[in-house]
Amino acid sequence: MHTRVFRFAPSPNGYLHLGHAYSALLNDEMARQSNGRLLLRIEDIDGARCRPEYEAALDEDLRWLGIAWQQDVRRQSEHFDDYQAALGKLEAMGLVYPSFESRSEIAALVAERDRQGHWPRDPDGVPLYPGRARKMLKAERDRRRREGEPFALRLAMDAAVARAGVLTWTETGMGPQRQSGIVAAPPQMWGDVVLARKEAPTSYHLAVAVDDAFQGVTDVVRGQDLFWSTAIHRLLQALLGLPEPVYHHHKLIVDAAGRKLSKSTMATSLRELRASGATPADIRRMVGPGR
Repeated sequence: MHTRVFRFAPSPNGYLHLGHAYSALLNDEMARQSNGRLLLRIEDIDGARCRPEYEAALDEDLRWLGIAWQQDVRRQSEHFDDYQAALGKLEAMGLVYPSFESRSEIAALVAERDRQGHWPRDPDGVPLYPGRARKMLKAERDRRRREGEPFALRLAMDAAVARAGVLTWTETGMGPQRQSGIVAAPPQMWGDVVLARKEAPTSYHLAVAVDDAFQGVTDVVRGQDLFWSTAIHRLLQALLGLPEPVYHHHKLIVDAAGRKLSKSTMATSLRELRASGATPADIRRMVGPGR
């Protein structure tokens, strides 16, 4: 009988809030109930925003909540070679290409296409890539990269989907429209996603797919806001020959206005709640029951 492996994977770019607490507590509970293992992963590929003091704070917060994880902690910033190796495999398949447009140039292209009719958006509301870099001659691509132009490495989505075939995932939680069980994974809804940039050797999507495989994660337990991202992760797993975890997407903790808690909106942090006298039992009551 194999051991189930869970992971909690915060980014040290701010202090943990109640939403993080709920996800961490649920991962811990499910690992304990299944006699499984809980791992901690530090998703710190964003060197500009991630700081050591935030990592130290999240370690302190998790221990205060009574959550224990198995060593060693995996820090993404220490494993860029793993992501580059995966990217190299995709490039060898002819599924990756560089695009050179700036964000402002992409915005202008989107505006032009919107004038001709609404340009499609991904599940997060971001316009799909509207450029034509995939048609650029290889010699031109190579020249521009040699000359040091900024670029993003994108997945040629239609070719990737054609190679991978029909994809699904097993959902033991619930999606935003109450999806559960065997869920169809349509990565086309994301367009030609970015897998890396000149200044950043991996994207969130590529790093997560590689990390889950390297860490032997069997159960991915995370918020509903990442439900449709699973389609990209399933595609990358299929292309790279990586194992498929079971997914469990849980409810989001929201504020009084019904908005998801986030670091960017200065959601009240666990350290502030602790300083005001809250106990771990209080935190459990605040986030409430349910999966």
